[in-house]
Amino acid sequence: LSLMELFNIPLPKELQHDTSGEVCFRPLNIDDVDKNFIAILSQLTNAPNISKSSFVEVFQKMRASGCYFIVVGEHLPSKQIVACATLLIEYKFIRGCGTAGHVEDVVVDKSMRGRNLGIKLIEALKFLAQNLGCYKLILDCSKVKSCLHMAIGSIGFEMFILFFRTMRVSTNDVV
Repeated sequence: LSLMELFNIPLPKELQHDTSGEVCFRPLNIDDVDKNFIAILSQLTNAPNISKSSFVEVFQKMRASGCYFIVVGEHLPSKQIVACATLLIEYKFIRGCGTAGHVEDVVVDKSMRGRNLGIKLIEALKFLAQNLGCYKLILDCSKVKSCLHMAIGSIGFEMFILFFRTMRVSTNDVV
């Protein structure tokens, strides 16, 4: 497989690495099938192993649609994916045919939790949604999953930004 990213919007420099510099945040790459990507998703929900050809087929459909923006965190020393989150763009007839962003499938490897990687992923998705012209960003999930989700809920940019500036996640089993 050759280097092919799911999307080509560059993340700003401050969103490209965690504070340690060990985790690089970037678009999902077609080669990430070999870097633990599905195993990370399985820490969130039922995500059985799939064939490389199935991964490539779905990746190419997502890329062609222009509606899927998956950001991954790659642990540079191990070259493995340790975190990911998805932004899905929904086209609307309201708001002058506007677009809404949906945050999906936010997960951080159990061994990497407590390092604010989930917060960095959400910030990256927020950046992408704003740059894609979304009038709101929705995170809809079970409140049992994490206090990050409980703090953000299903709210738009104004409240999202307000929560994000004031929120402090302190538990290690969250993000």
